[in-house]
Amino acid sequence: MQAALAASGARAGGPLRVLGLSGLQGSGQSTLAAQVVAAARQAGLSAAFLSLDDVYLTAARRRALAATVHPLLATRGPPGTHDLPLALATLRALRAGGCPALPRFDKLGDDRLSETLWPRPERPLDLLVFEGWCLGVPAQDEAELADPVNALERDEAPDGTWRRWCNTALARDYPALWAQLDVLWFLQPPGFEVVMEWRWQQERALQAAEPGRRGMDRAALARFLQHYERVSRHALRTLPGLAEVTVPLDTARRPAPPRFRHTD
Repeated sequence: MQAALAASGARAGGPLRVLGLSGLQGSGQSTLAAQVVAAARQAGLSAAFLSLDDVYLTAARRRALAATVHPLLATRGPPGTHDLPLALATLRALRAGGCPALPRFDKLGDDRLSETLWPRPERPLDLLVFEGWCLGVPAQDEAELADPVNALERDEAPDGTWRRWCNTALARDYPALWAQLDVLWFLQPPGFEVVMEWRWQQERALQAAEPGRRGMDRAALARFLQHYERVSRHALRTLPGLAEVTVPLDTARRPAPPRFRHTD
C-alpha cells in the first residue's frame, strides 16, 4: 500500500497523478485502491478512486449493441462495453484541476447509478487511483482470435464476430484511456483458474451487503466469467511486461515481493 502510494509520485498541491491498479476479477485491486486512497488522505493528499467498472455503458446502451452487433454485448465487462468518452472526460477534467462527479455503477442492478449519487471531490485531486480488471491490456493479434477459448465463444459466438468486435474496440478506443495512467501496477494471480472462486467470494459479499437483492448463483457466475476469459488470459501473458510493477499473488491472494520493470 505505502509502496504503491510512493510509486504514484503524488504530492500535495502537485499536478494530478493517476495510479493504475490492474488485476483479474477478484484479485483485490478495489481493496488496494481504497487502502491507497486512505493512506494518501492520512498523508494530507487530496485523493479518490475510480473503477473501470464504474464506467460501463448503461444497460440500455448495451441492449442496443446486443440488437445491432451481437447478443453477447448485453453483458457488461468485455472491451467495447465501457463508456470511454465518460471516462476520458472525467480524467481530463480532473487533470485540469476540476472536481467532476465520479461515476459509479450498481453491479447487482447491472446499471449505472444516477448521477445524483456520484461522489464529487471537495478539492482538486493530487492522486486518483484508477483500478480495473483489464487496465492497460493491449489488443490481440488477428491470428490469436481464430479459435474459441471456451464454451461461450464456441456455442454462442461461433463465427468470431463478438470477440473480433471486442478486440477491435480494445485496439482502437482503449489506448487513449491507458495513456492517462502515470504508473501501472499489475496484481498477478497464479492463473485464470482461481478467478471463479475469488469472484464468487466477491459476489457473496455483494449479496450479503444488500440481502434484499438477488445476484448471480455459481452457474450464472461461471457463464458470466467466460465473457472475460479471453482478455484475462491475454492480460496474464502481456501485463507483466508492460506494467511498471507486477505483484504476484498466491491462491489466497497473499502478495509476493513486487517485481519492477526495468526501462533502461
